[in-house]
Amino acid sequence: MKWKRLLSLFLVTGMVISATACSGSKQSMTTGDLGQPKVAEGEKGKSGELEVPAIYDIKLGEDFKDLKADIHILTHRTDIVDTVYAGYAEEFRKLYPNINIEYEAITDYAETATLRLTTGDWGDICFIPTSVDKSELPNYFIPFGDADKISEIYNFTNNYRYSGQIYGIPYIGVVQGIVYNKKVFEKAGITELPKTPEEFLNALQKIKDNTDAIPMYSNFAAKWTMGAWDAYIGGTATGDPDFMNKLPHLRNPFSKRENMTGPYAVYYILYEATKRGLIEADPSTTDWESSKGMMNRGEIGTMVLGSWAVKQMQEADDHPDDVGYMPFPITVNGKQYATAGGDYAYGINKDISKEEQIASLLYVKWLLEESPIFEDEKSVPVLKNAPMPSILDSFAGVEFVIDNPSKEGEETLFDDINNESEVGINNNDYKVCQILEHALYGTKAFDDIMNEWNEKWSKAQEKLNIEIYEK
Repeated sequence: MKWKRLLSLFLVTGMVISATACSGSKQSMTTGDLGQPKVAEGEKGKSGELEVPAIYDIKLGEDFKDLKADIHILTHRTDIVDTVYAGYAEEFRKLYPNINIEYEAITDYAETATLRLTTGDWGDICFIPTSVDKSELPNYFIPFGDADKISEIYNFTNNYRYSGQIYGIPYIGVVQGIVYNKKVFEKAGITELPKTPEEFLNALQKIKDNTDAIPMYSNFAAKWTMGAWDAYIGGTATGDPDFMNKLPHLRNPFSKRENMTGPYAVYYILYEATKRGLIEADPSTTDWESSKGMMNRGEIGTMVLGSWAVKQMQEADDHPDDVGYMPFPITVNGKQYATAGGDYAYGINKDISKEEQIASLLYVKWLLEESPIFEDEKSVPVLKNAPMPSILDSFAGVEFVIDNPSKEGEETLFDDINNESEVGINNNDYKVCQILEHALYGTKAFDDIMNEWNEKWSKAQEKLNIEIYEK
């Protein structure tokens, strides 16, 4: 894991972890081979233990009907853990009455869950923290089954593919765009959704000039919301499903492109919006929870977040129809793109009993295939061939891009250079927070920031002996 930013926190909290870990710790056991065919319910393998099936070999409502287990789940969804998630657990128990489901919601999920994983005493199912590298997945989680077979059933599993197996399946799919308030745009005189960085910045200026709304709310104080900007630099900004695989090989990937695409264009929007005074006056006082109602009421014009956020904004007050979702304002050769991928992924603890592993598989499969979670979340379905949500109506003509899996032998290459360079794409919010701070206080020009990232990237490429592509 990316321990450099967590080491000090770990040392301080090490004495506390056992007290905060979930009650009902599990005995460490070796996981079964999920690549093997599932045995009949109650049948023992050669070792005398239950065989854990692959998720695609399970028949819900037929297999393991008499299985007894208590399942503890870590989640970041503090807002619905006692309502929606409790309802899911209750509905699942109608099918499997001997499996008890308990959720534990964590506010500071990314760091807390990362620390809890190191103890092994975190429960049965968690949403896999982004701090876990691909090569580390087998250290914490059981595989769900053969990667090729799973990719025929579920979307967005490539990020959790390692050595031919899948170790995590996203709980929902998301599209990368921008949450916006339709009424604010109307009052500002914005008649067409912006398609380029400058068009977007001009639209923000119109909001500032013609309304009382904050043009673009950064949610800086929450920090994790700043890290969300990283999700736009791939397919959304390039139209290339292989861009993230090419990134380790690119020379100066953070440099400006003439057509204002790629990573530079994404972070430029944040820097310029801040520099031009188009965000909140004091970013240090932002509040994530209250921002949802502010967007709903038209006190905010835009927020750069994945499509998962739309439902929360719509339900935050009495104006759900005013909350919309628009494509990210970058155009590549006359066309807009949007990266589609998974949100947090379910991971199942490898150090729990076989009964608990099987019960966890049953619940994950039920959530993905029989629960109303995709409809409830208004999300892109993880289950293939399920209908798309209506919130994406503004994406007509926009091509969705799903990142391709890494080349064989390069499964950990991006993580390797990302960690070595300490740029930290998709695994920390520090660098994006710095962009805002430099723009706010005028301490560093944007091109200087991008040049520093390029230098760090180049040094890491040289140290890791990575082949360089010119483009």
